[in-house]
Amino acid sequence: MITVVIAGFVAFPLYWMVLSALKPPGEIQSAGPKPWTLTPSLDSFTRVLSMNGFGRFFLNSLLIAVVVVLLSLVLSFLSAVALTRFRFRGRTVLLVMILVAQMVPVEALTIPLFFLMRSIGGTVPALGLNELGSIMLVDLVFSLPLAIWLLRGFVAAVPIELEEAAKLDGASRLRFAWQILLPLVAPGLVSVSVLSFIHAWNDFLFAKTFIISKTENQTLPQAILVFFKPEDTDWGAVMAASTLMTIPALVLFVLVQRKLVSGLGGAVKG
Repeated sequence: MITVVIAGFVAFPLYWMVLSALKPPGEIQSAGPKPWTLTPSLDSFTRVLSMNGFGRFFLNSLLIAVVVVLLSLVLSFLSAVALTRFRFRGRTVLLVMILVAQMVPVEALTIPLFFLMRSIGGTVPALGLNELGSIMLVDLVFSLPLAIWLLRGFVAAVPIELEEAAKLDGASRLRFAWQILLPLVAPGLVSVSVLSFIHAWNDFLFAKTFIISKTENQTLPQAILVFFKPEDTDWGAVMAASTLMTIPALVLFVLVQRKLVSGLGGAVKG
C-alpha cells in the first residue's frame, strides 16, 4: 500500500504535465484547474513541433547525450579497472577526490567554466563557446565521477582469481578486460549509461551559458525558452515540449529497466 502511495506521488507530476499539454488554453489558465479534461487537444504539440528548428534542437540534444554516454562508458570502465586492479601512489587520494567532486555545486563552477571554455576555444575551436563540443566536454566531466564510483564497485566484485586463471590460460590483460570483465560488469555499464544520458539530455545550465549567439546549436531544453514570455507564457506548449523531452528517457528506462535495477543494486553492494 505504501509503495502504491509513493508511486502515485511520483507519477502525479508526470500525469499533470501530459494533462496540461492536452488541455485547451482556456482550461490551463482557469482559476479552478481540474485533474481531467473532456476536450483534449493536440494544438500544443502542433505548436511545439512546428517551432522553427525543433528537429535541429532535438538532434543537438540527442548527439550530445549519445557522445557523453559513449565516452562515459569507456573512460569510467578504464578508470574503474585502474583504480581497482592497480596499486599506485595517491590512489586513495584520487578516490577521495572523485567522491568530493560529486559534492561541488554545479552553479558555483558555471562562471569559471565559461571563461575556461572561452580560452579553450582559442586553441581548439570545436570545444569553444557556441559549439556543441563545449557542452559535451563539461557534461562528460560532471558525469564521470559518479560513473567511476559506480563501476568501481562492480569491478571490485569480480574475484582476482578469475583474472589469474585467465592469465594462466594465456589471456592478456586487455583480452581479459574485454571478453570476461566487461560482460560481468554489464549491469553497471547500463546504470552508468542511463545516468549519463539523463544528465546530458536534461542539461540546461551549461547549454544556456555556452551557446550564446549560434542559435542553430541550441539544445531542446534551451529552445523551450521561446514559449516563456513576460506576460503571456504558453504553458500548453511548455508542457507539450516537456512531454516530448521525457519520451527518449522513458524509452531508455523501459528498454534497460531490468539491467538498471540489478546494476544499482550491485553498486550498493559494492
